[in-house]
Amino acid sequence: MNNQRIVGGLGRRRFLGGLGIAAGFFAVPGLYAEALTRTPAQTEGPFYPDKLPLDTDNDLVVLNDSLTPSAGIVTWLGGRILDARGMPIRNAVVEIWQADANGVYLHKDSDGGNRRDKHFQGFGRFLTGSTGEYQFRTIKPVPYPGRTPHIHYSVKVPGQPKFTTQCYVLGEPGNEKDGVLKGIADAKARKSVIVPFAPMEGSKAGELTARFDVVLGFTPEA
Repeated sequence: MNNQRIVGGLGRRRFLGGLGIAAGFFAVPGLYAEALTRTPAQTEGPFYPDKLPLDTDNDLVVLNDSLTPSAGIVTWLGGRILDARGMPIRNAVVEIWQADANGVYLHKDSDGGNRRDKHFQGFGRFLTGSTGEYQFRTIKPVPYPGRTPHIHYSVKVPGQPKFTTQCYVLGEPGNEKDGVLKGIADAKARKSVIVPFAPMEGSKAGELTARFDVVLGFTPEA
């Protein structure tokens, strides 16, 4: 299976066109190790998909070859997977999963399952290359009872334990009351998982971009 596969046909052309709009998104200079903040680990939560969708690519907005997109504000979410020195990690499997625009997960125990958006993939994968970069097309996360908007992350690096964390939206009022987010005691580490979801320049559809770099706490052996 190709973890970087995009939906074919029209969906593929739309996705690649969006990459052109976001051409400068990853043009970020190298990071110095002393300036890095290790991404804090967070719970996987109870709603990792109990049955993975047939489509597990990095476009969560369009499922398989459907022409009907999911509900929600389209967001281009990307960044880099880095080691403790700030060096990019190749062949890392990045997984994300999140609730749909109705606050429902791809899980049988998620509340409101009868309202689940069947056009939203809910889960995606991406395999990083030599630059450590990843990218997903998804939707801006929404709040649901007990939680501020967030996106779950899993990063699997060969020879290392699986790492899980969560990404949050800057400026969300629920951030101050979210127990999982407040559980990150170090203020700098907590700030590192809260990122802007900003309007995409040139997008006529109101799309957003967000960048979330994941810094893992290990240094590969030479």
